[in-house]
Amino acid sequence: MKALAALLLIAAPLVAQGPVKWEHDYQAALKRAKAEKKVIFMDLWTEWCPPCQYLQKNVFPSPEGQAALAKVVPFSALVEKRDRTPLPEGKKLADKFGLDAYPTMVVLDADGKELRRQVGAFRTGAEFAAWLGAK
Repeated sequence: MKALAALLLIAAPLVAQGPVKWEHDYQAALKRAKAEKKVIFMDLWTEWCPPCQYLQKNVFPSPEGQAALAKVVPFSALVEKRDRTPLPEGKKLADKFGLDAYPTMVVLDADGKELRRQVGAFRTGAEFAAWLGAK
């Protein structure tokens, strides 16, 4: 019983914290990154992309994914709808960062300078967390 109580006390702050807060506006992500002194994790994706959907349903919500995302400013930019209609901000970012495949994930500094990128999905939250945490 004591072990269970101790475990609950340790886990309580994690549960109370809730899911990671994603930004959906580039300027807001930059502002938050500067304020929190963090890098930005930018996910550029489309609704018609199965690997993009896999990341959002399986990788980002995993415990490892959530822990990694809590250390950065996560920013999600939808580039195209299911019918391939481009969305203005997403398209502008895709052009700015020279995207040619989805999903593309980019780590940016607080000024918007690209530090590294990954094209294609990760299979697991642990794989994603290892990449995101790499310096």
